[in-house]
Amino acid sequence: MFGDFADVCPMPKPPDTSPPPVSPLSAAGDRHFDGLAEKFAASLYGGPRGELRLALLDRLLPELLALHGQPVLDVGGGLGQLAGWFAARGHAVTLVEPSGEMLARARESLSGRPVTFVQAPLQSLPEVAPGPWPLIACHAVLEWLADPRAALATLADRLAPGGQLSLMVFNRDALRFSNVVKGNLEKALADRLAGKGLRRRLTPISPLTHAQIIAWSAELGLEVRAVAGVRVFHDYLRRPPTSDADREALLALEWRYCRVEPHWRLGRYLLYTLVRPDTPHPPAEEPGS
Repeated sequence: MFGDFADVCPMPKPPDTSPPPVSPLSAAGDRHFDGLAEKFAASLYGGPRGELRLALLDRLLPELLALHGQPVLDVGGGLGQLAGWFAARGHAVTLVEPSGEMLARARESLSGRPVTFVQAPLQSLPEVAPGPWPLIACHAVLEWLADPRAALATLADRLAPGGQLSLMVFNRDALRFSNVVKGNLEKALADRLAGKGLRRRLTPISPLTHAQIIAWSAELGLEVRAVAGVRVFHDYLRRPPTSDADREALLALEWRYCRVEPHWRLGRYLLYTLVRPDTPHPPAEEPGS
C-alpha cells in the first residue's frame, strides 16, 4: 500500500451519493468546493493518484520542514488530511477552509484531535488568523484562486520571523506536458491550459510555474529552502499499476526522483518550503544542481 495518511484521517462516507450541484466561482473569482466535496474526495483521494500524493507527503514533509510540535495554520485544509497528519504528530492545528461542506467533513473525521476549525477564505486570514505563525501549510490552494500572487503575499505576511511555509501548487508545465501526452496538441499550442471553474471538471483555474513561485517569493522576502515534485511519473503512465507490487515499485521510483533533475520539474504538484528569515541566509540550491 502507498501509505498511512488514510489511517491518520479516515474519510467519512456520506449517506447521500446523488450528484452534487455544480459550485460557482466566488465573488472574488475563486473556485470553492461546496457541492463538489464528494467528487473532490473521490477524484483526488479515492484512487491511486491521491494515495500516492499522500504517501509522498508522508515522507517529504519530515525532510523538508523543521518540525518540533509548533502550532500550524492549515490554509484551505479541505477534507482535513493534512491537518490530521500534523495533529497526529503533536501539533495544534488551525484549519481554515471556505467551503462549509468540506469543513463539516474535516470536523467529523478529525473529531477528538487538537484542531480548531474556521470557515473563511484565504483572503480573510488577516482577520481570522493573523498570526504570526511559526508554520503555515497551504497545499493545492493557490491554483484555485483568481489572484494567486496576492494570496502568497497574504500567507507571507502571516509568517513569524524564521517561520516556514509549506506550499504545494499545481504545476502548469506538467499540465501542458500531460495535454500533449493525451493528444491535446492544439490546446497545448494555444496554451489553453487553465480550467474555467464553472463545471464539474477539476482543472485548476490558475496553474502555476516554478518560475512564478521563485519570482514571487523573492519579491516577498521569502527564501526557497527546498522544492520537490509530487507525482513525477504517475500521471504520464499509459497503464496504471494494478498490483500491490507495481504500486510499491512506482512509489519507490517517485521517491527516488522527486528531488532529482530534471524529473522534479514535471511533478503534477510542486512542493516548496519557504522561510521568512530571521537573518539573511544564502539561497538553497535547486534539486540536482
